[in-house]
Amino acid sequence: MIIIGIDPGTVITGIGIIETGKNLLRPVFYDAIKLDKYAYFPVRLKVIYDKILEKIDEYKPDEFAIETVFYGKNIQSALKTGQARGVSFLAAMQREIPASEYSPREIKKAVTGNGAASKEQVSYMVQNILKINKAPKLFDVTDALAVAICHYNRMSSPRAKFTNWKSFIEAHPEKIIGVKK
Repeated sequence: MIIIGIDPGTVITGIGIIETGKNLLRPVFYDAIKLDKYAYFPVRLKVIYDKILEKIDEYKPDEFAIETVFYGKNIQSALKTGQARGVSFLAAMQREIPASEYSPREIKKAVTGNGAASKEQVSYMVQNILKINKAPKLFDVTDALAVAICHYNRMSSPRAKFTNWKSFIEAHPEKIIGVKK
């Protein structure tokens, strides 16, 4: 299975693609889309969309995962990042790839075991997990790989087989009190 992870941003968007399988977890592609912060904003969004679509077409991922917006002190940044997420989602939907999103805390915990891990800790663990010898220059890149790893971990979890309570109950009617086997 191939998973594309996205760390959205309007100046730098990280893209990380991993391949998974039995005893397999390896990086396939990782880089960043670097944009001029003074460029016309709609053009930056189009570049993000086009580049993600290009990588989707090239690597044919089975799953798409993206980081949710982190709201700090600047609401404008959060709104613009939300628009970058929107065009990223659109690229995945254009190719009918199932999409999931994860909070920064979930991603950090999935990769380091600590939801409050630093960017350096996440980068170090991503390098170890994926056996990358030389660290990417930008944290946006290791963050994107971390998103993909988080998604893989979630999909590998026994809970991942069930998308809602109804599917769980249908698979395990014996777990419901008063229902006979």
